[in-house]
Amino acid sequence: MKCLSIKQPHAELLVSGRKTIELRTWNTKFRGEFLIHASKKIDKKACERNHIDANSIITGAIIGKAILYDVKFYENRNLFLKDRNKHLAGTEYSDHKYGFLVKNSKRFKKPIMIPGKLGFFNVELD
Repeated sequence: MKCLSIKQPHAELLVSGRKTIELRTWNTKFRGEFLIHASKKIDKKACERNHIDANSIITGAIIGKAILYDVKFYENRNLFLKDRNKHLAGTEYSDHKYGFLVKNSKRFKKPIMIPGKLGFFNVELD
């Protein structure tokens, strides 16, 4: 199954259903169900902005799954800011010009500890 490593707290926000757009600097043709891997890196500013305790979140593990159903291109800052309540990023419009549209997020009861990788990568689950 495809898996995507996502910095915390963004992975947590996705599996909780609060976040429905994952920002990326790159596009993908992939559509379908994928695993959400919480990378070992934590974005402390994003934790503060979203009222999440950085010491309480899981890192280095698959924590859930979701469905990627489309990709949105942000050609300007106004379009980016219009979706702020869906991607939960700051106001800085930078290199993150692609929004992966996600639905049906689900948190796993037990995290699966594995190292992450860049981009989508394949994981065999029992």
